[in-house]
Amino acid sequence: MNPSTSLRLRLTAIILIPLLLISLLVGIWQWREMRLQAEVLFERSLLTTALAIVADVARSGGDALSLETRDLLSDTSGGPVYYHGYAPDGVYVTGYATPPVRPATQDAQAEPYAFYDSTYYGRPVRVLRIHDVATVDGISGRFTYTVWQELSVRDALLRELSYGAFMVMAVLIGTVALVVWFGVRFGLRPLVDLEDAISRRSSDDLSPIRRPVPPETRGLVDRLNTLFGQVEAAMAAQTVFISNAAHQLRNPIAGVLAMAEAVRSAPSEDAARSRAGELLKSARHAKDLANKLLTLERASSGEALADTVDLAALLMRLSDTHRARMTARDVALSLALPVGQAKVQADPVMLEEAVTNLIDNALLHGGAGLTRVDMALSLDTDTATIRISDDGVGIAPDEVDIALARFGQTSPSEGSGLGLSIAEAVANKGGGSLTLSASDAGGLDVALSLPLAAEADQRPAA
Repeated sequence: MNPSTSLRLRLTAIILIPLLLISLLVGIWQWREMRLQAEVLFERSLLTTALAIVADVARSGGDALSLETRDLLSDTSGGPVYYHGYAPDGVYVTGYATPPVRPATQDAQAEPYAFYDSTYYGRPVRVLRIHDVATVDGISGRFTYTVWQELSVRDALLRELSYGAFMVMAVLIGTVALVVWFGVRFGLRPLVDLEDAISRRSSDDLSPIRRPVPPETRGLVDRLNTLFGQVEAAMAAQTVFISNAAHQLRNPIAGVLAMAEAVRSAPSEDAARSRAGELLKSARHAKDLANKLLTLERASSGEALADTVDLAALLMRLSDTHRARMTARDVALSLALPVGQAKVQADPVMLEEAVTNLIDNALLHGGAGLTRVDMALSLDTDTATIRISDDGVGIAPDEVDIALARFGQTSPSEGSGLGLSIAEAVANKGGGSLTLSASDAGGLDVALSLPLAAEADQRPAA
C-alpha cells in the first residue's frame, strides 16, 4: 500500500480485507455443507416417498395410493415425484410406464436400495431404486420400485438454504464494515485534533505541545517537542551568532576602512607603506576573528560526529607543526603520550582546531615570563584527557568564567577571545568537558576530556 494513502483508509483496509477473506472461506465451506445437507434431505425425501409407495402397493395390490402418499408425490422437497414398479417377472405393476435408465456400472440386484443420476425426457434427475420381497395379487417374489425427481428441485432447495445464510453473512459483514469505518474515524480523532492545534500555531511558536494525547501518539509528540526544542535552540544560537558577529566585526571592519583611507591619503610613499602594514595587520585580525566566529558556530552546531580520531597521532602532528614557532619565541614544547591507543569519536578538523587554540592561548596569554608549554595525553577507564600546561602568568580562580565566555579576556591581548570557547564547544559536542586550573609551574592548566571510542585500548597511562 502506498505510504501516502490515508491512514483511515489503511486501517480500514487492514481490518476489513482479512475479514472479507475469512468470510469468503467460511462462505465456501458453508455452501458445501448446505449442498451436502440439501442432497441428504433430497435423498431422504425420495426414500420416504418410495417406502410409502411400497407400503401402498402391498396393501392395495397397486390399484391405489393413499392420500398421504399422493401428497408426498405432488410436492416432496418442492416439486413432483415420479415412480414406477414392476413384479418379479418384469410385469408392470404401477406408476409411470418408463423409468429412467440406471447406469451400466450399477448392480441391478443392489440391496436394499440404491441412488443414481440419470435423465428423464432430457432432464437430469435423481433416482432411487428399491427392492421389496412381497406377495401382490398372488404373485410372490422380489418387486422393484423406481422413484425419481428432477435435480432442479434439489438446486432450488440449495438456493433457498444458501440465500438465507448468505444474506445473514452479508448483513454482518456490512455492519462490521460500518462499525470499523466509524470506529477508525473516531479513533483517529486525537490525531486530527493534534493537527488542528499545531496548524493554529504561529511560525515562531516552538513551545512544547502540552495537550493530552493517547499513549500510541505520545512518542510522536515527545519527538516533536524534542525537535521543537532543538530548532528553538538552533535559532537562538543563530541569533546569538549573528549578534556577536555584527558586534565584534564592526570595529575591525571600521578599522580596516579607516586604514584604507589613511593609505589612500598618505602624504608620502614611506607613510603609505607604513600605513599599508597597519592595514594588513587589521585585515588579518578581521579575517582571524571571522574564521574564529565561524569555527565556534560549527563547533556549537548539532552536526553528527564525523570520525574516529587517534589522539596520539593528532598531538604528534600538532607538536611538529608548532615546535618551530615556539622555538622562535624561546618557548620549549614537550609532549607526553601514554602506552596504548587513545581513540575518540569527534570531528578531526574541529578537534585539531580546539587543541591549536589551546596552544595559541598559552602563547598569547602566558605573558613575558613564559618559557615552556607541556602537552600530555592521559587515559582513564573510559576517558582520554588532553592537557596543555604552561608556566605563564595563569588566571585567578574567579576569572575562569570570564576566560570561557565568548570574547572573554582576563587581560588585553591580540586574541579574539574565542579560543577557549571553541575548545569547550568541541568538548561538549563530543560528550566531554573542558576545565581550567593552576598548573604545577604556576601558570595555566587546561584539560580537554573526551570519552574513549568503543574500540580504543583503555590501558592506563605510562
